[in-house]
This record gives sequence, structure tokens and C-alpha cells, in this order.
Amino acid sequence: MSAESNSAVGEHGASKRAKATNRKSAPEPGRAADSRSPRTAEPGTPRTAEPGTPRTAEPGTPRTAEPGTPRASKPASPRASKSESPRAAEPGTSRAAKPESRLAMVRRARRINRELAEVYPYAHPELDFRNPFELLVATVLSAQTTDLRVNQTTPALFAKYPTPEDLAAAVPEEVEELIRPTGFFRAKTKSIMGLSAALRDDFGGEVPGRLEDLVKLPGVGRKTAFVVLGNAFGVPGITVDTHFMRLARRWRWTESDDPVKIEAEVATIFPKSEWTMLSHRVIFHGRRICHARKPACGACPITHLCPSYGEGETDPEKAAKLLKYEKGGFPGQRLNPPPDYPGRPAPPLGASG
Repeated sequence: MSAESNSAVGEHGASKRAKATNRKSAPEPGRAADSRSPRTAEPGTPRTAEPGTPRTAEPGTPRTAEPGTPRASKPASPRASKSESPRAAEPGTSRAAKPESRLAMVRRARRINRELAEVYPYAHPELDFRNPFELLVATVLSAQTTDLRVNQTTPALFAKYPTPEDLAAAVPEEVEELIRPTGFFRAKTKSIMGLSAALRDDFGGEVPGRLEDLVKLPGVGRKTAFVVLGNAFGVPGITVDTHFMRLARRWRWTESDDPVKIEAEVATIFPKSEWTMLSHRVIFHGRRICHARKPACGACPITHLCPSYGEGETDPEKAAKLLKYEKGGFPGQRLNPPPDYPGRPAPPLGASG
């Protein structure tokens, strides 16, 4: 065989092996280059890192951790999840108040009583009287009128009829004229003359010191009986008048509007030894600050304990103008107040205040 036939050189002077290699290296038209060949990325085209080659993150591009690489912990978000911490209410949004438990209400009620004792250390019955009979008659006359008007009326009445026997034997028309300023004078005349006769006939002219006896007298109910028992005999009792009813409801001590039920419910909140003075303090506060139509909320010393704060005037200057009696710089209701009363005595009937 000749040397030509044994040669690896082709008919065009290039070897077949070299041609095969060239065919693999040069890409065909329209065919992508081999992945093993280094490639320069087109502008705007994301680059894929070569295997085993560390990649530097593009500026502003978030980096995904390589497999097996520990991930740095992210700083805690300023907005914690609901399960981690309670979220503060957004401004202007109302949050439903948690219902007050019985124990919390009792504690708040007793604290109100203690703080009222500091505000009104001079709290007392605001009817002038010298004995149980005068207190009993004055309390009956105080229905549907003020204690001030009763105090201005009773001096003349008791000057003429100082005992139950005297009043029981009086001429009704004369009694009516004397008590006319208190209103409902005909019905009240019948009551005070009737109870005077009962005292004369059934109790030897003395006012009884038991609830069950007092409520049998004409014109005498539980409220009147407790006023007499608490202030003339020292027997504890809760006086549920219109002021007491109003404030007991505003302070959420009760939801009832029945005086007997209110008395029973409030009696379970306070110790018996506090009942009489509690009544005085609550009534004092109702007459001076926590009024029926326009409470002086802005001048009230126990707003932090009141669930009804805001029902009345909250501006301090405007609220101060609503204060009554000694709290507003005016005379009190009694013509003969106790020595420790800080206000001025009330003027007699017909005199200017």
C-alpha cells in the first residue's frame, strides 16, 4: 500500500479528525453555543452563575442564600403579630369595654363611699329637728319639695303643735295654712294628723323605734322610716330617695328603678354599719354635684370611679357654675345646721338669701 493511502490526510489536505473537531466547536447557524463555553450576557439579561463560582449580588438585588449556607436572622418587624403582642387600638376607634365583674363593682362602690366621706365629712340629715317626732313630721312633709322649704315651714308648725297629742287635736284648716308652702298641703295635713293620732293612741305619744311599727303609720313608708331610725335612733338603714336612686343607677350599683329592690341590692354591697352615712353622702352628692338634668361632671371629685362620666357638663369652668349649696358658695338647706357645716345657714321663710 502506498504512503498516500495510509495517510490520515483528506483529499483537501485536512485530516478527518480535525474536521470532526471543528464541526463540534463551531456552532451551526441558529444553534446556541455549548454550555461549556464562556458567554458574555446580553445587556439586560440576568446572568446565571457558573457552577462552583461565587456570585456577587447586583446592587439593589435581594440575594437568595446558597444551599447549605446558614441564613442570617432578619431583624424583628416593628409590627408584631397578634399572637405575639396585643395591638394598640387605632386612634378614633372604640374598643368594647370588658364587662365589670361583681367583685370589681363592689370594690369600686366601696371606694366611692370612702372618697365621698372625704368630700363630705360633714354629711348629715338636712332636715331641722329636735326630737324623733319633729323628724318624723318633717320627713313626711319633705315629699315632693325641698328640705329647705320644709325647714322654713316647720318652726311655726312645731311652735303651735309641739307634741303628737297637740297635732292630733288640731283644726285641719289651720294646719293646712301652716304647711301650705310645702305643697300638697291637704294630703300632708291628713298624714301628719293621722300619724299623730296613731302615736297618741297606740304608742303612748312616742315614736316607735322599729321599722315594722313605723311603716304602719299614715304617710310613712320605708324611706321615711329609715330616715327616722337612722338619725333619731341610730339604727342603720338605707334611704332610697330620688337622688339615691339616680346615683345608684349612674354608678352601676343597680339596674332597677324600684326603691325596695335598690335598697336590697345596695345593702349587699356595703356593711350594715355604713348604711346611714352612705345615704347621707350619696344624697349630698346628688344635690350638690350629680344633678338630675345637668350633672357637673367637670367639677366632680370622683370622675375616675364613675362609669357615667360625660353625661353632664365636662368643662371645669362651666361645671363649677352648676354647683349648689355650699359647693357653689350658697346657703345650705338647714336654718340650724351642725357646727361642722362649712356653708351658711339657710334664711327663714320670707327672708332673702
